[in-house]
Amino acid sequence: MTSKKRDIRALTKEQLRTFFTENGDKSFRGNQVYEWLWSKSAHSFDAMTNLSLQTREMLETHFVINHIKVDDMQRSTDGTVKNAVKLHDGLVVESVLIPTDTRTTACVSSQVGCSLDCKFCATARLKRMRNLNPDEIYDQVAAINQESLLYYNHKLSNIVFMGMGEPLMNYKNVLASIEKITSPEGLGMSPKRITVSTSGVPKMIKKLADDAVKFNLAVSLHSAIDEVRTQIMPFNVNFPLSDLRESLEYWYAKTNRAVTYEYVVWQGINDTKEAIRALVKFCKYIPSKVNIIEYNPIDDGAFQQASKKAISDYVSVLEMNDITVNVRRSRGKDIDAACGQLANKEISTK
Repeated sequence: MTSKKRDIRALTKEQLRTFFTENGDKSFRGNQVYEWLWSKSAHSFDAMTNLSLQTREMLETHFVINHIKVDDMQRSTDGTVKNAVKLHDGLVVESVLIPTDTRTTACVSSQVGCSLDCKFCATARLKRMRNLNPDEIYDQVAAINQESLLYYNHKLSNIVFMGMGEPLMNYKNVLASIEKITSPEGLGMSPKRITVSTSGVPKMIKKLADDAVKFNLAVSLHSAIDEVRTQIMPFNVNFPLSDLRESLEYWYAKTNRAVTYEYVVWQGINDTKEAIRALVKFCKYIPSKVNIIEYNPIDDGAFQQASKKAISDYVSVLEMNDITVNVRRSRGKDIDAACGQLANKEISTK
């Protein structure tokens, strides 16, 4: 049963300061609590050891901390860590720690389920149950940072919003979480180390540009031919490539920053010369690079990884046209933590 008390992390620092003065205490107590909530990621009021017992009891009377709980953690043979993250209302999302020799990356979720209907993605089959709050997104990052320190002896290096959900369909909360993640009073991470990945919502891409965000933008493209893209990503009917192109040109005009296209090549779907030519043309609208991502099947066999030759053809033609391309090998496949596989089996309450 959800508590009727207010989640204290919905309050700004100034609101916390005001709360203490209105309750006969010094305003600087608000600063102390704010530090515990964000910099120290406190899970309870009892953890706030520089506050008196009376003050902690007062906070307990008025507020809750709806902190996430890592309900289950799996480690892959390649070092990838997948967290099943239980939320305060019993719903579950997943987040992933992806290690390499030089860095660790957090892949975080922004929605329970997803608003969109990509046919190749396990998360899309769940449908959207609700948006995550800023603190729930922040908590995923804080938990993975602790795991990075524990298992790899260094802080988290990068964050990608490529987990469950469409980040731009939870725009306000995603940006609020990034503000906390990058704040010196939060995790203090550089926005240049954060990438928000969208399936392509033109109106919201333009809003990102208008809001002058400092993080990186990636687009799950997968085809630069409308008919093919609609086949694999049906929402493309409402957000066609012409609109996506316009929004990306707007993004570049406002920010002067390139975009990354994420692209999976499937057998019999987009492994043709025509598909490659269309991608090259799309890439030339604005400065961009392409990440070709290894596909991870989600059981029904409708989508199959393309041949090595098809991948090689993409790489050679893109490079011939001076477009930067990287082939990304999936991590954590043995624990269903790889790209497109996040669909928690325990999405409802235990």
